[in-house]
Amino acid sequence: MSSKGGHAKERLPAEILMKILSYLDASALFSINHVNKLFRYLANDNALWSKIYMTAFGRNKKQKPHRMDELQRKMATVEMQEPSAGYWKWAYFKAVATRDMAEWKRRLGFMDPYTGLPSQTEQVLRNLHVTWELAVCEESGREDTLELSWSRFFKTSVTVCGSREGSLPSYRQISTLQLHGVWRIGLNCPGLKKRSLMAKLDIQIQAKGGKVIGHDRLVELRLLQPGVIIGVWKGQCSVAFVMFTLHFHRLVERSLLGSPDSPYVEPIFKAPFDDIDPEYGLHGYQLHIVLHNTEYEFTSGSFSQLFCRKAHICDGLIQLTAISRTNLSQHTPLTGNITLPWRCEALQGTVENCCIMTLTLLDEFRKPFWWTSTPVTMERQSTTACYDYDGEQYRIHYQDSDGQVNLELVRTKERKQLILVSLVVYVATHKVNKYFSRDY
Repeated sequence: MSSKGGHAKERLPAEILMKILSYLDASALFSINHVNKLFRYLANDNALWSKIYMTAFGRNKKQKPHRMDELQRKMATVEMQEPSAGYWKWAYFKAVATRDMAEWKRRLGFMDPYTGLPSQTEQVLRNLHVTWELAVCEESGREDTLELSWSRFFKTSVTVCGSREGSLPSYRQISTLQLHGVWRIGLNCPGLKKRSLMAKLDIQIQAKGGKVIGHDRLVELRLLQPGVIIGVWKGQCSVAFVMFTLHFHRLVERSLLGSPDSPYVEPIFKAPFDDIDPEYGLHGYQLHIVLHNTEYEFTSGSFSQLFCRKAHICDGLIQLTAISRTNLSQHTPLTGNITLPWRCEALQGTVENCCIMTLTLLDEFRKPFWWTSTPVTMERQSTTACYDYDGEQYRIHYQDSDGQVNLELVRTKERKQLILVSLVVYVATHKVNKYFSRDY
């Protein structure tokens, strides 16, 4: 019956089919484009799409009169030039993208006073149906796309993870990993995607320089670069999952505004010139930090008015102390034990003494100055750094080209609770000099 019904539809006159299609909205009309060649041809009809275009953008009561006149002139000009099939379809989706872009830019103008980041980043990404995909390129030339279907949002970052039933290829066979943000323009329109390159990793180079940051009985976690880990099955080389931790700083722009081959280029911001303050660039910092895993937070905090005296600059680093080991009132208890749960298609587990650190450092103008979101490991220390507590001492240390972060923790012997007793951020002097036009 279905086969006969299909042939009957093809025997219907084109005028009747067009009449039927004229009752569809943009999403349904776009979807029917994939049925067969006949419907692909009919669904690109300019008369159908110009009507949808004008309904959405030409007859808006809030539309300014001059904008309405501009739309009518555009339609009249296009009609005189006999546009190619599909012109108005793509004009419609371009207008949708422009409208959505204006709206998300407006929403990103609302800033969180503690983090210095847009407060509606998560809502914007969800409203635009943004997802992330991973292109896995093998040494043999084979390329596969993996959707990072699992995600978990936190206040200043999102963790995304992807796996495949069975497993991914051996990391020794993978040449590159490419992370793309994917914007599905228009509601529920399959196939209409804009991809933005966010990261490209040479796995063979990264694997040599990477390190194992933790393991359980099933997998070991290899940190390829800050914010990127692969879970490798123990005793094998095959990849169980790939995890990215994405900081919110310009995450919407990075996910949308790059091209498939080139990432979004962030505008360069430099602090205003100041030749009066002798310690310009050394004070007024604000730090927001979160320790969390893929499920919940262990601790978070904001610290303002951080500074470093010019005389205390040492080894090319500017020291900003947020929590001092000698100030008991600053010591902060953590919720739960430091662990990093993971999951793939068939299995899941938990790696102890690993978590994710998300850091945002603002300058005195409340602009993001340094930021990172990356898995870190908590290591047991043999020496005692804090004598105010009886228990095991631990350290979390992070370093990149812009600076270092050092956290010291104690697990109390009586209550078995972790307490953060020291938090110090070290900013590279060359970064401060370049940003503030100084010569420290």
